[in-house]
Amino acid sequence: MEEQIKREKSLTMTMLMTPEKANFNGKNVLGGEILKMLDHVAYACAARYTGHHAVTLSVDMVLFKNPIKIGSLVTFHASVNYTGRTSMEIGIKVISEDPKDNSIKNTNVCYFTMVAVDEDGNAVPVPKLELVTEDDKRRYNDAIKRKEIRMLSTKNK
Repeated sequence: MEEQIKREKSLTMTMLMTPEKANFNGKNVLGGEILKMLDHVAYACAARYTGHHAVTLSVDMVLFKNPIKIGSLVTFHASVNYTGRTSMEIGIKVISEDPKDNSIKNTNVCYFTMVAVDEDGNAVPVPKLELVTEDDKRRYNDAIKRKEIRMLSTKNK
């Protein structure tokens, strides 16, 4: 009998926002840089959970709540919210901390749908998500609602 590996379903990464990530005013981080980092975080969370490479299928609701200043420490909190057969939803919350005054801001929230793939790029099954806490169950149910909305919007096109 094959032993089941317990996979981590969450990931936290913190990065310093350096000048090469600046937008045109030079004071804040360019939105595209944040999107790139979000994609990296979603990949890392999905790959850690599945033990496979992952590709981005879709990105839902990237909400930029507050600007991120150059020099800030930015923490990405990612979690697997839902799993299907080969896909999963990764929710990411972004917190920006200004080390000068210790102010903390919730700057971004978004949801990535990632597909696990093998070395040849073929979709592979993902481990079923264990719902342990009430928060796990809430995230799972919210993810199902977002999936239903996505399906309706693509069906109506």
